[in-house]
Amino acid sequence: MKIIDYQDSRPIYEQIAESFKMQILKGILQADDQMPSVRSLAMELSTNPNTVQKAYTELEREGFIYTVKGRGNFVKGDALLKDNKKVELIQEIAGLFKEAEEIGITFDEIISDVKMYLSGMIKGGEAT
Repeated sequence: MKIIDYQDSRPIYEQIAESFKMQILKGILQADDQMPSVRSLAMELSTNPNTVQKAYTELEREGFIYTVKGRGNFVKGDALLKDNKKVELIQEIAGLFKEAEEIGITFDEIISDVKMYLSGMIKGGEAT
């Protein structure tokens, strides 16, 4: 899995944190799975250990991981993470619908266009 995209304008620590968030939300990383050590991940990604530590600190602050002194970082088994992400996505989508409505694009138009867009992107259940 590609974690760092040097074309992305976001800081590297944000890209690392986002990658792990998605792995946790998708179930790739399960509750109580041990995260890679800061040093090993920094070496693997050819980045500074402080950058990885900053990503881990952000993940812990947001409730995705927890730290055990002397043992490392582990995935937090919190069922609310997915629910929180769902609420966040709904808020973003609602904001976009409101913006569209303000410029005269109807809800039905958006739904129809999104369905057409997705049907062109998805074949056999897999995104292209």
